[in-house]
This record gives sequence, structure tokens and C-alpha cells, in this order.
Amino acid sequence: MAPARTEPSAVSESRPGLRERKKIKTRQAIRKAAYRLFGEQGYAATSVERIAEEAEVSPSTVFRYFPTKEDIVLTDEYDPLMHDALLARPADEPPVTALRKAMLEVIGQSMRQEPGREPAEAHQRIRLVLEVPALRARMTEQMSQTVRMLAEALAGRTGRDADTLELRVCTGALVGAMSEAMFFWAGSDEPEEDLFAVVERALRVVERGIPQALGAQGAGTPPGPQG
Repeated sequence: MAPARTEPSAVSESRPGLRERKKIKTRQAIRKAAYRLFGEQGYAATSVERIAEEAEVSPSTVFRYFPTKEDIVLTDEYDPLMHDALLARPADEPPVTALRKAMLEVIGQSMRQEPGREPAEAHQRIRLVLEVPALRARMTEQMSQTVRMLAEALAGRTGRDADTLELRVCTGALVGAMSEAMFFWAGSDEPEEDLFAVVERALRVVERGIPQALGAQGAGTPPGPQG
């Protein structure tokens, strides 16, 4: 999970067409209405029907964009953006470094889009995940999918199959570090550091500890059995 954005082209230079802009506007209206209501009356007390009323759309429209209420909080477009950013990293870059930089690239660029709104929305979103068990459970499920997707993108760099234990553990460690950094940041009402800085610190902790599992340079043949 990353800080939520409603624009599917957060790091893209191309402008979406009219139809896509209308979808983005509707998605924004639903999410903003939901966050406003969650803040006023709590997550559990806010129904999808009430969110639809606040956003001036029908409940069926809400469900078309977000299949469940949990998805309003958890759905974002960051996974494919991180996947593409990872594939674009230099081929000779160590895999853990490449994944760290891809994650930070997407988070950093998205936060620069609307610096005044993004931290407040991200803080509210992550606090909801911390406080609502149903959101934590759904997020865990989604993280597993994220790990598999990023492991597939890293497989070519390491000479390993995407399903190897080492690759999945290393990818999971970085994804988990990003999530824990967000929880750490959101746990304070007035964080001393911005979200980007906290995530960067967490990813560097992992990077210093696990590169040997994938080989120091990453792009070559997987290391053989140790003697």
C-alpha cells in the first residue's frame, strides 16, 4: 500500500482523454466524500449509501469504482506504476537498489503533484488502516499480490524464477518495510519527518541487510550452494 492517489497517471506526462478525466473526477469525488464522512462519524458508521449521497452519485456508481467499502481506502494505482518504474531502472543496478529507487520515485513524484493535500490524505488513510481490523486484513491480502508482481519484475535482474523463496522474501521485506514506515509515520499526530523521508529510511535499512541473498551485483547468475 502506498499513499492513495486517484489519478491513474500520477507519474505520466500524457494527459488522459475526456472520458478518462470524467472517471477520475468521479473517483475523486467518491474518495473525498468518504474521507470526509470517515473523519466526521467514523469508518464503521459510514455506509456506502451515505458516501454516494455525499458524492452526489448512486450507490451502484460507488460499487462500480470501488467493489467494497474497504477498497475506497485501499485501492490505488501505485503497484503498476512501481512495476513500470522498476523495469525502467538501469539493467546493471543491484536488484534491491533498483526496487528501492523505483518505490521512492513513484512515492516522491506523486507527493509532488499536490504537496498541500497529499500528506493529510495519506495520514488519514494510513490511520484508518491502523485502526480498522477489516482494512488491515484486506491490506495484507493486497500486499501479497504486490510482492508477487514486483518479484516478477525483479526476476530478470537476478537470473532467478519469480517464485523462488529468496526473491519473494527480499521483495516482501522491502514492501513490508514501506508499509511499516507508513504506519510509523501515521502513528504520530504531528510527524517530525515527511512521509518520503521515513519510507526512504526504512528501505535503506532493508537494503543494507539483504543484498547478499540475491548476489551483490544482482544481474548475473544466481549464486551456487555455499561450501
